Amino acid sequence: MSAHMPRPAARGTERRGRVLVARLDDAGDVLLAGPAVRAVRTRAAEVVFLAGPNGSAAARLLPGVDRVIEWQAPWITHTPPPVSPDEVADLVGRLRGIDEALILTSFHQSALPLALLLRLAGVPRIAAISNDYPGSLLDVRHVVDESIDVPEAERMLAVARTAGFALPAGDDGKLAVQRPLPDIGPDLGQLLGAGSDAGEGAYVVVHPGTSAPARTWPAERHRQAVQGLVEDGNRVVVTGTERELTAYVAGDVAADLGGVTAFAELAAVIERASVLVAGNTGPAHLAAAVGTPVVSLFAPVVPAARWAPYGVPVVLLGDQQAPCRESRARVCPVPGHPCLSQVTSEQVVKAVRELTQ
Repeated sequence: MSAHMPRPAARGTERRGRVLVARLDDAGDVLLAGPAVRAVRTRAAEVVFLAGPNGSAAARLLPGVDRVIEWQAPWITHTPPPVSPDEVADLVGRLRGIDEALILTSFHQSALPLALLLRLAGVPRIAAISNDYPGSLLDVRHVVDESIDVPEAERMLAVARTAGFALPAGDDGKLAVQRPLPDIGPDLGQLLGAGSDAGEGAYVVVHPGTSAPARTWPAERHRQAVQGLVEDGNRVVVTGTERELTAYVAGDVAADLGGVTAFAELAAVIERASVLVAGNTGPAHLAAAVGTPVVSLFAPVVPAARWAPYGVPVVLLGDQQAPCRESRARVCPVPGHPCLSQVTSEQVVKAVRELTQ
């Protein structure tokens, strides 16, 4: 259901000036905003993306984005900085000249703090989801039933649609990244061994890290899965930023790319893979954006119906009815982490086989 504040939505096919799209949390959330960005692109003369530090690299990969502004919102980040008048004034200054804005949020986030800052910057038209009374902070208010789990990409696209932006004809609404991606073939070929061309589907990527302990499958299980995948005839590439973790998981049987890939390079690595094995974390959505199937080690602290990899084949592993369900916990509240610790390496190998045969 949609409700509008008094200012009417723009009509027709005229250009809409400089439009800001804001998604202030992590890389995966930003990638899920991609369809909404492409809808805005059809009418905007310029698309500016406002992202947090963890999402700015992903924002730069989105088709349709002309410019990225990075800002750490103190009401979003898990290690929030203090509220600083100077930092707020700096952001307000950088937002001047925006003609309208779409604030994209998850169900547990409020759009209103950013809406206030956009008003102070003189932005005349602001759209967002808000089940709280927004007063004069929003011009286009989209109201949703939060008891219904809608995929996050579709939730954000609905905001764009309510504000008068629609996907162009022929756009399937899936996630996407800008092309071309970096050419990582020769480097990967060297890592994978003599005679390896690292062509499409040449290997399985295992990404053991996540942004929260509650979403993490044990490192030992990852290592066992890598060994099992190799024994099952796969070449394996291990990715991530935690170099000790990736080295342990790769052992002496897989190529270790820990700490050496920028975000666009990681996209290129995952694009060439037959399957990605990962938790509920940014690279799972990056796989969706490059069309790679995912074995998703998904902790139910958030609903899979909202945040599972979107638009690609997925095998979902993990007890989705575990006691931690929908707790949004960052550290598992249940002794033994049963939702994921009960997943075996053999199940992962079987799931990869299902997606590759």
